[in-house]
Amino acid sequence: MKRTRVVVSGRVQGVFFRATCARLAREAGVGGYVRNRSDGGVEAAFEGTNDAVDRMVDWCRNGPELARIDEVEAVAEDPVGDVSFRVVH
Repeated sequence: MKRTRVVVSGRVQGVFFRATCARLAREAGVGGYVRNRSDGGVEAAFEGTNDAVDRMVDWCRNGPELARIDEVEAVAEDPVGDVSFRVVH
């Protein structure tokens, strides 16, 4: 099990980034959260198996169809036991 927090910058708000991210994370069995940031970016934390977390981080590098990803910062964190994925408002 691992946990990775990402901050994604670019055109990532108003393009269904959070909704798509949450759906894919739930389908992959990944816990954590996704939220909009006040600076226009999106922050997410993914916790689960190494493969599932890595797939979600990779997905963030492309995002949904309407997104334009400029940068993805990924930082490993200690797992906290997240088993469900939520959209934080």
